[in-house]
Amino acid sequence: MLLRGKTAVITGSLQGIGKAALEIFARNGADIFACCQREDEQFAEYISDLSGNCGVSITPVCFDLLDEDAVREGAKFIQKSKRSIDILINIAGANFDALFHMVTMEQLKRTFAINFFSQILFTQYITRLMLKQGSGSVVNISSITALDGNPGQLSYASSKAALIAATKTMSEELAPKGIRVNALAPGVIKTAMTDAMPEDIRSRMIARSELKRVGLPDEVAGAILYLASDLSKYVTGQVIRVDGGIG
Repeated sequence: MLLRGKTAVITGSLQGIGKAALEIFARNGADIFACCQREDEQFAEYISDLSGNCGVSITPVCFDLLDEDAVREGAKFIQKSKRSIDILINIAGANFDALFHMVTMEQLKRTFAINFFSQILFTQYITRLMLKQGSGSVVNISSITALDGNPGQLSYASSKAALIAATKTMSEELAPKGIRVNALAPGVIKTAMTDAMPEDIRSRMIARSELKRVGLPDEVAGAILYLASDLSKYVTGQVIRVDGGIG
C-alpha cells in the first residue's frame, strides 16, 4: 500500500475526481479528511463502508468554498485533530461558462472565489501543519483549459491558470521546507461538470486527443496517487497533463 501510515486531506470528495481519489487513497491505506460542500447522508454511508472495508479512518469535513470563514473553520477543525497531515489534494471547483463578451464580473469573482482564492486560503492553513513535520505533498487540480484555452470558458480557464502559477510559486517557496507542490491538468473527464459542456465543444476536444475517448475519474485519481506518494518524491513544481494525448 503506497499510503499506509499517511494522512490526506481531499477537497471535492463528494463526486467525480474527488470521490475517485478518496477511494484509491483509502485502498492504499491513507487516513483521510474528506472535504465536501455539504452534509450528505448517502455520502456518509459510503465513507463508513469504505473506511471499514479498507481499515482506515475517513472523517467528513463540510464547508462552502464561497464562505471564507467556513473555509477557515474547516481547516481549523483539521488542525485541532492534532494529526500530522502528509498530503493535500485540492480538487473542488466550479465552472460558469460564457463567451468572452458575455462574462460578467460576478461570474469572474464567483469562479475565482471557488477555484482559486479558497484553495489558497485552505492550503495556507494545511501546509502550516506540514511545516511542523518538514514534509508533505500538495496536488492542485487545474485543467488543460488553463494551458490551451477553450471557447466559452474564460472564467474557468483563468482561475485554473492562476492555480498553476500559484503551484509553481508555492513549489519554490516550500521545497526547502520538504513540501512538494504539483498540479494535474485533466482533459475531458467523465464528470458532472464535463457532462454540462456543450456537445460540440466536448466532441471537438475528444477528437483532438490521441486516445479518442473521454477519460474516467479513476484514471485521474491514479495520477494523483502518484504525485501524493513517495513514488514521486523527486517531483515538484510540475504540471502533468492527464488528457488522453491532447497536448
